[in-house]
Amino acid sequence: MATTTEVDIKKLLEAGAHFGHKASRWHPKMAPYIHSKRDGTHIIDLTKTVEGLEEALAFITRTVSEGKQVLIVGTKRQAKDIAKQLAEKTNMPFVTERWLGGMLTNQKTIGERVKHLRDLEVKMDSGALAAKYNKLELQRYQEEIDHMNYLYGGIKNMDVRPGVVFIFDIIHDANGLREAKKIGVPIIGVVDTNADPSLVDYVIPANDDAIKTVQLLADYIEQAIDTGKAKQKKPVTDKDEAEPKPTKAKATKKAAAEEE
Repeated sequence: MATTTEVDIKKLLEAGAHFGHKASRWHPKMAPYIHSKRDGTHIIDLTKTVEGLEEALAFITRTVSEGKQVLIVGTKRQAKDIAKQLAEKTNMPFVTERWLGGMLTNQKTIGERVKHLRDLEVKMDSGALAAKYNKLELQRYQEEIDHMNYLYGGIKNMDVRPGVVFIFDIIHDANGLREAKKIGVPIIGVVDTNADPSLVDYVIPANDDAIKTVQLLADYIEQAIDTGKAKQKKPVTDKDEAEPKPTKAKATKKAAAEEE
């Protein structure tokens, strides 16, 4: 398995990652990432995209290899399904419906709501609620569970502090970006020509509206996460501790005894 994820510039081109917004909507700080202007639309320099993406992927791999999580954020229409599939495939936390204030900055309140959700699910699965309440009341509890999963399901198994936050559109999900910055969590962002690249730690200059581009980026992120998981140190088992490897002296002594 490769230790780093290599990015194919041809695939980025085919996915339309180079198409930016109208030149009239550009952000001046994106100038270093813009190749040219065509028919009033900015064209992103894909060599810069490759550089930024490979740097971001290497950071994701390193972060995951240390046992930390990647919080995947994509609430816009083009990204939400892809972001959720990516998170479920890699078993990472995600936000794809609506960023609730305090998801990162108010762990006490959010943690209490998540705990309540988990408690209800345990009671529902064990039959404790069914044994205590009638069908109508049971239905209301199920509706509460469904609604809370809609709001908090993606972060139900998130650590108190993720290792990195990946955002598919830093303008659309500005609230998540602000909270991550506030608590000092590294941010990887897909940055189109109308956004400010200085707001994120790892810039991936690319078209954030094209579904093909979003899917391609998600595929690369999945590879980086899988590579990071493969590099995680395996915990030492009781068997490993109980059966230490023989020292050189013991091995020599054993070989001599066998010869006799």
